[in-house]
Amino acid sequence: MASFTVVVGDPDSGMTYQLEAEEQDANRFIGKSIGDEVDGGAVGLDGYTLEITGGSDEAGRPLNEDVAGANLKEVLMSERQTGYRPSREGERRRITVRGREVSGAVAQINASIVDRGSTDVDDLLGDGEDE
Repeated sequence: MASFTVVVGDPDSGMTYQLEAEEQDANRFIGKSIGDEVDGGAVGLDGYTLEITGGSDEAGRPLNEDVAGANLKEVLMSERQTGYRPSREGERRRITVRGREVSGAVAQINASIVDRGSTDVDDLLGDGEDE
């Protein structure tokens, strides 16, 4: 069965939340691509909508939105982008990346909150600091 760590970023507060999606909830992410929207109920954020912004596989290779599918591919990169930062001007390097589609080989999914529900994120996740 698929299992993902989902890192959800809240653009309003600047906070990030590391959540787990397993079994049926993880299946909601399979087949989706970078830029697609997913129901937040998969990670306990009922009423919220999340946008997939990236991720990485079990070896740490990033998902690249320029590569179609879910397979590995070597891409010649010449400018700064996900997975590559040139150290000098004009430098190029062939980097192995995974396609933009989420599959069972993905270990971590990065997502951002796009649409909010009626309940606060901290209340849904039980992260209240008033204890």
